[in-house]
Amino acid sequence: MRRNMNIDTTRVAIVGAGYMGGGIGQTLARGGATVVLLDRDPAAAEAGHRRVVEQAADFEEKGYFDKGDAGAIAARISWSGDIAASVASADLIFEVVFEDLEVKKPVLLEIEKHARPDAIIASNTSAIPIAAMAEVLSTPERFFGIHFFNPAQLLPGVEVIPGEKSDRSLIPGILELLTAAGKEPAVVPDTPGFVCNRLQFALYKEAVKMVEEGAVSPEQIDTVVKASFGFRLALYGPFQVGDMAGLDVYASSYKSLEAELGERYTVPDSLRERVESGDFGIKTGGGYLGLSEDEAARLIAGRDKAYVALGALRRELAADS
Repeated sequence: MRRNMNIDTTRVAIVGAGYMGGGIGQTLARGGATVVLLDRDPAAAEAGHRRVVEQAADFEEKGYFDKGDAGAIAARISWSGDIAASVASADLIFEVVFEDLEVKKPVLLEIEKHARPDAIIASNTSAIPIAAMAEVLSTPERFFGIHFFNPAQLLPGVEVIPGEKSDRSLIPGILELLTAAGKEPAVVPDTPGFVCNRLQFALYKEAVKMVEEGAVSPEQIDTVVKASFGFRLALYGPFQVGDMAGLDVYASSYKSLEAELGERYTVPDSLRERVESGDFGIKTGGGYLGLSEDEAARLIAGRDKAYVALGALRRELAADS
């Protein structure tokens, strides 16, 4: 199995030349990989390729990409309707088709049939369990979820999700490739929704519920989120924010919410236990992250500077729109 994933010598095949597949291809080609966009319908593959090349030129003109990136992407990315031949010569093959397990299964089987024994197979699924897809494969040890976020060219995060039978020794090479492409990969478990979508859809469901109840409008929710906790989350994760804000404050807020909204807002057990033991976060030298005094001081100082800079950026972007 190929463990060295030096991006400049890696050949990538992407089955699914839609917006997401094209974005992944553009990202990896920009980083240095040789990429081919595939679709059973050659016209769809060609259209996806044309969109990627034209978009890269547009991004370079707007300053989103560095000078010369568009030409490099155009030189490194191609298209084909011949899935079998293109998959057979690839080191890494992505499945990026419609988000439905029954649609993905035959595509994965076709990929596995034609892939070299040492090639890695990946799905860009956003929520389907890796284990459920791996069941159809005879070589599940080389199968991973590699979940890019939309738009793949611009968002830095990527979730790397090994299945129960995935060969963990392949993970460093995958991370090497993604990092070389300018991404910030995180290895996460094969749990429902992985990390991002479990959190993202929990928030969205609660927002929709508030609108359905007639409490607020969608516009009010968007305004509040963008200027409050959403503002923070552009720079800090929920545990950083909670440790800084005070775990005692969070526990007290949950109690108030539970009284009105029921058990779904019960204080989480580990949070309750921390507060009862006197751990209120950074202000008492504790918190979920277990930061040292120096680390906590740097986090607080950096937060203030970051919020001022982010506020200025938001105003600048608003003025340009």
